[in-house]
Amino acid sequence: MEKAASFLFAGTSFNKKKYADEIARFKEKKETENEVDYLSSFERVNPASEEVTVSTKKRKRKQAASEAVEGFNVFKSSKKALVISEENKTDEGEDNLSKEKKKINLKLEADSILRKQYNIHVSGNNVASPLKSFADLSSVYGCESYLLHNFAKLGFKEPTPIQRQAIPVLLSGRECFACAPTGSGKTLAFVSPMLMKLKHASTEGVRAVILCPTRELAAQTTRECKKLAEGNNFYIKLLTKKLIRSAHLTKLRCDILISTPLRLSSAIKKRKLDLSRVEYLVLDESDKLFELGLIKQIDSVVKACSNPSIIRSLFSATLPDSVEELARTIMHDAVRVIIGRKNTASESINQKLVFAGTEEGKLLALRQSFQERLNPPVLIFVQSKERAKELYEELKFDNIRVGVIDSDLSETQRENVVNDFRAGKTWVLIATDVIARGMDFKGVNCVINYDFPDSAAAYIHRIGRSGRAGRTGEAITFYTEDDVPFLRNIANVMAASGCEVPSWIMALRKLRWKKHRPKRESILTIPDVAEE
Repeated sequence: MEKAASFLFAGTSFNKKKYADEIARFKEKKETENEVDYLSSFERVNPASEEVTVSTKKRKRKQAASEAVEGFNVFKSSKKALVISEENKTDEGEDNLSKEKKKINLKLEADSILRKQYNIHVSGNNVASPLKSFADLSSVYGCESYLLHNFAKLGFKEPTPIQRQAIPVLLSGRECFACAPTGSGKTLAFVSPMLMKLKHASTEGVRAVILCPTRELAAQTTRECKKLAEGNNFYIKLLTKKLIRSAHLTKLRCDILISTPLRLSSAIKKRKLDLSRVEYLVLDESDKLFELGLIKQIDSVVKACSNPSIIRSLFSATLPDSVEELARTIMHDAVRVIIGRKNTASESINQKLVFAGTEEGKLLALRQSFQERLNPPVLIFVQSKERAKELYEELKFDNIRVGVIDSDLSETQRENVVNDFRAGKTWVLIATDVIARGMDFKGVNCVINYDFPDSAAAYIHRIGRSGRAGRTGEAITFYTEDDVPFLRNIANVMAASGCEVPSWIMALRKLRWKKHRPKRESILTIPDVAEE
């Protein structure tokens, strides 16, 4: 090309300096083209070269893989050994974590199956596992033998649903509010963990407080506590008027103190009691304790129990939403335990509604039922102490061993009436709602609501005196024309506990409860007594 160019441009002068850049570009392009040609020619001459490169790469990969296999590389460095050992350790750690997760998941699954079996509903974080049997108390929680011996002596073979869940919750140091049907063993559910945690008697003052809405229930709880604590030297005291008057109340040796709110708050006001060391506070029948008349007294007791590590618990057969909200304000990280459906009656009670028409009709229906079948002991509830006295006057000459209890009686008289009924000396006991809360009368066969209850909660607590501790019972409710507007409310409670209710009652309009206590005609039919 250069010779041809020299021939064509012979006799002309070409300025190479002027076009130096163009010449350089031309040469670079030509060199690259030659390189491409050379490479392509090499590929044509040596077509296996690509395969060779691939095979070498494959060999290198295999070699790298073989280096990673432990035991074949003799000249392995110490750094690689450390890395592999660390990897093995992490793998072992992951395996252990997965095993622990499996154990936790299996435990949670077993707990949920057990809760479903006994109709236990819980809400809260890290809730303790329910008890399978009372033997778990010794194997898991180190319960002393005297308490298990007392369980057997009192006839408690298997824990009830509320005991299965509430006892482990309290033993794990958690606060709780529990709702369980009447007669389900709530007293044992809060007393037994208290005894286990307190362990032995102390001289440091009051260490546990149990509040009850009535004096009768407080006395009954004291008796049950002493039975469960037999064999240990605990000092269990019922706060009475006599005890408050005594000058030595401040030096009183007492581990567990049982009282009504009014008596305890008055003792606190008089500065006769120091509750700063109280470790356990129980509000029994808490919905009744949180009623408007008692809130101030409850508040003074809660403030007096100033121990920062105190464990509070609330127990009741009915737990309205308003009470739950109040409970959450005084409790921290509490566990909620509900047995069955909330605010329902026991399924072991056969419930009936009887239309009596008028007040005279109720008295006739009562006498007729007694003539057909009287199965004592029988409890009859009326809406006021005046009506209780009137019904007593009507029945005391009917050849029936009948008694009456009301708030006008002295404490000693009330105790005597209750004891006679427990002993079987009295067959029929007429009462107001004063003993409808928590009173445990063994083997009450029938509860008669002579006067229609003033609320669903009152109905549940009244009929709960029957069908206790797994036994069956009967509840009969008389109603008149005045009671029909509120009939649906009671029918809902009956239907929720599995009783049959006529469809026409369920079709009635449901009204909001407003203390249903209509002015009723006098029960008395005896002229002489009526004139007096």
